[in-house]
Amino acid sequence: MARSRKPVNPSAENALDQMKLEVASELGIAERVRSQGWNTMTSADCGRVGGHMVRKMIEQYESKL
Repeated sequence: MARSRKPVNPSAENALDQMKLEVASELGIAERVRSQGWNTMTSADCGRVGGHMVRKMIEQYESKL
């Protein structure tokens, strides 16, 4: 079965994109992302952003418990 690229919750996609830019800003690469786009970022930079996003999501979930 092929995976669908369509988000289950479309509003969640916007929230994740906003969070992605917020994390990029914290890491100091937001300006480069805005000017050049995500396609030009290294895999290390994208991995760093993704890792920080996961940490933030886990912290938010744990704070709700």
